[in-house]
Amino acid sequence: MTSDTFDVIVIGGGPGGSSVSGYLAKAGKRVLLLEKEVFPRFHIGESLLPYNLRIFRELGVMPAIEAAGFPRKFGAQFALWDNSKWAAFIFRQGRFTREPQAFQVERSKFDHILINHAQGLGVDVRQGWTVLRYESNDSGVTVHATDPNNQPRVFRASYLADASGRGNLTGNQDGQRITHAHLSKLAVFGHFYGVKLDAGERGGDTVIVRLARKWFWIIPVSAEKTSVGCVLDKEEFMRAKCGPAELFNELVAATPAVKQRMASAKLTGPVYTTADFSYYNKSLFGPRLIRIGDAAGFLDPIFSSGVYMAMLSGKLGSEAILGALAGGSASRLFARYEKKFFYSMRFYWEMIEGFYTTPFMEVLMEPREKWDLPSAVNAALAGELNGNWSLRWRMRVFFWLIKLQGRRPFLPKIVFQSTFPNG
Repeated sequence: MTSDTFDVIVIGGGPGGSSVSGYLAKAGKRVLLLEKEVFPRFHIGESLLPYNLRIFRELGVMPAIEAAGFPRKFGAQFALWDNSKWAAFIFRQGRFTREPQAFQVERSKFDHILINHAQGLGVDVRQGWTVLRYESNDSGVTVHATDPNNQPRVFRASYLADASGRGNLTGNQDGQRITHAHLSKLAVFGHFYGVKLDAGERGGDTVIVRLARKWFWIIPVSAEKTSVGCVLDKEEFMRAKCGPAELFNELVAATPAVKQRMASAKLTGPVYTTADFSYYNKSLFGPRLIRIGDAAGFLDPIFSSGVYMAMLSGKLGSEAILGALAGGSASRLFARYEKKFFYSMRFYWEMIEGFYTTPFMEVLMEPREKWDLPSAVNAALAGELNGNWSLRWRMRVFFWLIKLQGRRPFLPKIVFQSTFPNG
């Protein structure tokens, strides 16, 4: 058994791990990244937000992202299950949105670009390595891992960044994980050829189709391939008397807004499932430890915030670690990181919890120009989390109107069909 020492060890090579390690390497630090899989590998979460682009530019990875030819995303569309209502938010039309477009990505290709870029910045990237546990004391952290041949190795570093995704390695080890009581969801999804998309630039939009207690996503991830999935209650999936593919087909057939787009679609591979949506860790840091991305908390993917939140936390986390390496108080810097990231998570929690209520949809699907509220919602959908007071008060009014709609309706009511498979 041998030992190596680094400034920082990063667990996980997804967008959060690639980002935090890239920022640290750009600052001249010796960084080890341990990733249990070998890239490229399949992953869900293909829709990015416009504010991702700022991080791409800072890391210097934008040329590689643009060269990959990913579809460009200029907005998001929301429709009811029967197409009786539809609303579109175009990023460049919101006066509070400072980034007008984003990308839709096939994650196997996108994540491979990011981890290769981190390696190019000087990160010691090791794929096929499994981290077993960590320990910390006043002098640093110790990480126990196995190499691709299952041989044990021990690494030492001044600090540890856990970007292990929903594996949540340190959160689980330390008993920090809390699951959202009302968002026990599961997704059934696949990649398809021949999905009908809109003409022109709207063909790159994320399309969200809302049902009574579930929703579909339609996301073009390449010129030929589209990701289509349905998020539903885990209980509903467990009640189904069929497999994932059959259930998915039944849901499509019962949803006119999706069925018409899928009329000529052909599945490119398996129908996947993924569960355990929506949790967070009680603390996002520990002695010489900081948690990044999904290892800090995982949000329901309705607003496509996952990759942006992972990379934003990578940026913020790297700043905290660099400050600690420079002699600052790690506990104070890490607590400040936690406060910033929890602020962003709480905002999206409120949006997500609202989305599953009917009054939220009744307000969202009837945008009115009064007080520039649609512009504020547009900015939120784009990833604007640090807007000034003029944005924040508008979002408070938006949520207040949702509460008012639930108590004393002032907009047309929405009645969802209740005859879908399994409820």
